[in-house]
Amino acid sequence: MPSRDVSKLFVKSSDSLGDVIAAIDRSGRVSMALVVDKRRRLVNTVTDGDVRRGILAGLSLDAPVSKLFEIKARTPHPKPVTALVDTDLTTLLQIFRERSIRQLPLLDEKGVVVDIVILSDFQRLAKQPFRAVVMAGGQGVRLRPLTENTPKPMLPVGGRPVLEHIVEQLRDAGVKRICVATHYHADKIIRHFGTGESFGVEMKYVKEDVPLGTGGALGLLDESDEPVLVINGDILTQVDFRSMYAFHQDHRAEMTVGVRRYGMQVPYGVVDCDGVNIQALREKPQLSFFVNAGIYVLEPSVFRLIPPNKHLNITDLVTRLLDAKGTIVSYPICEYWLDIGQLEDYKRAQEDVVVGRLQHRADEDHTNVTT
Repeated sequence: MPSRDVSKLFVKSSDSLGDVIAAIDRSGRVSMALVVDKRRRLVNTVTDGDVRRGILAGLSLDAPVSKLFEIKARTPHPKPVTALVDTDLTTLLQIFRERSIRQLPLLDEKGVVVDIVILSDFQRLAKQPFRAVVMAGGQGVRLRPLTENTPKPMLPVGGRPVLEHIVEQLRDAGVKRICVATHYHADKIIRHFGTGESFGVEMKYVKEDVPLGTGGALGLLDESDEPVLVINGDILTQVDFRSMYAFHQDHRAEMTVGVRRYGMQVPYGVVDCDGVNIQALREKPQLSFFVNAGIYVLEPSVFRLIPPNKHLNITDLVTRLLDAKGTIVSYPICEYWLDIGQLEDYKRAQEDVVVGRLQHRADEDHTNVTT
């Protein structure tokens, strides 16, 4: 069983949410930070999902970790689930199964953190229980002349097509089956990837004879009882798809929408009125919104709302699911994320590769691992 340098996961109650994200990023496959005191005794645990729930509750990345504890108290695991360091493997597996968790800190008799085990230690990078669909049919009008003869997802970033980055990331997350929805210059995508064998995945293709929108293109897929992870083919990101799917499961959602915080400053003084009466005057306020990040997880039940061979935007599908009283949750994306839909952003992607901002998160820990 692996032995990890757990000190990389340590944070203090006074550290910020940003510090927690940095600790999780350093950890490799562990999506949990360990809140400890000066003696390395466990105070609490903070998962990737806890951080995102905190952001949705309005906490900033500068907020102290202790602010998350109130939010965590309302989750299925308000207190840390732990085990003694000498617990046998059978018992550890039983804890994972009975408590429906994926990572487990190991403590000594004094409560000091000694190690941490994760479920995939017993199922090395297990195949994920969902398939993926990449939306790659757009014409990339805003990127012309670059896209006059090349589909947008095939534009090179760091010497490789954007779509190759996406396929590699999905593969490294344990996603083995990928379907690509094509339209514009579909032959160039199919010729490059083929069956996907040389990329370590199984790839299939559906072609839109006419553009159907993200929702409509999903209606071309074969029926399946598996969830589907959907990502736009012009997105570069370091989101951990496994963590996103775990978040989706934890909230028993029918649909999870990746969201990104977007801020803008109003260049004028904003007047708040109640009828003719002015209530407040705010000088050039900074507004903040969550915007659609183009990454989704859908349960099979959602597909009943997609009409065959009809144009349907993803926003329309969301509305249909809400009208049907379905559960839709948002998944805040704090990691690297970039939509290359415009020339300025495409140039930024090239720069980000050079300086190292765009890197795939390691799937294996670069700590001292022994078996």
